[in-house]
Amino acid sequence: MPFHLYWGDDEAARSRAIEALIEKLIDPAWGSINLSRLDGNDAGQAAQALAEARTPPLGSGARVVILQRSPFCNQCPAELAEQLESGLDVLPETCHLVLVNPGKPDARLRTTKALQKLVKAGQAFEASFALPAIWDGAGQVELVQRTAQALGLRLEPAAAEGLSEAIGSDSARLASELEKLSIYAGTDAKGQTHTITAAAVAALVASHATNSLAVGDALLAGKPADAIALVDALLEANEPALRIVAALSSQIRGWLWVSLLETAGEQDVAVIAKAAGIGNPKRIYVMRKQIRGKQSGHFLKLLGQLLEVEAALKRGADGRDAFRDGFLLAPAER
Repeated sequence: MPFHLYWGDDEAARSRAIEALIEKLIDPAWGSINLSRLDGNDAGQAAQALAEARTPPLGSGARVVILQRSPFCNQCPAELAEQLESGLDVLPETCHLVLVNPGKPDARLRTTKALQKLVKAGQAFEASFALPAIWDGAGQVELVQRTAQALGLRLEPAAAEGLSEAIGSDSARLASELEKLSIYAGTDAKGQTHTITAAAVAALVASHATNSLAVGDALLAGKPADAIALVDALLEANEPALRIVAALSSQIRGWLWVSLLETAGEQDVAVIAKAAGIGNPKRIYVMRKQIRGKQSGHFLKLLGQLLEVEAALKRGADGRDAFRDGFLLAPAER
């Protein structure tokens, strides 16, 4: 399969998959010649990737060309699209072009359609590495299990749940914690790592389970002091303050959309999800329960407070002070 399409925002998992592919295909003795790493943000390097992928490898093993931030399935210029299409049938079997992008391929592009046709024909390989949403508990447990499997580790079900609660969707930290836990667990007589237990997770993994959703829930419940304490925990864990604001804004805008549409009499969750920009319509059922009894004006007030926090942060205010002022002080007191 000359073409490999890797996409998704789980950078750690993408990197592991790429390194595993390199280890499988590249002869280390010829690695400096047969391995190329290029950046698709530069159109020249994207074109270079196509040219190198058409060049047979030297020596033994295969040639692998890694194109990070590939433009071919996301906003691809016409000239590059033509170059890709003209080379779809001429790549040697010993050459592998790996197209990597954090975004999902745009199904409307002709280049994406051409590559998907190859995938269906078994002539190209596609793998997604999408991180679960911070509200998707089941998805986070699955991420833990998938990462452990990729690292060759075994987990107790309770250990997987404990890790998901402690780490959430932080894939890079998850891999690091699993490696630490594997050392702690030790190996058996056959050299296999013992099953990682829930007790080991509780003993070694510090919980950073606080996330922006929990902050939003506290604000929704009218508990600004609790929200500030949660924000402090996030800032202590080096979460960027503006990222917290962005996550909270998205969460509260979703509540506002659901509230407004339900007030207007809309009951179709698919319609509500599309209008609110929510990918999973099933989440609407959860949001309805969360906002029961709340008026849309409540959410507008919260968005106004977040706007004050964002403005203070961009003026250079300390993160803790910005959130305290935004959540606790009335407009007249500012």
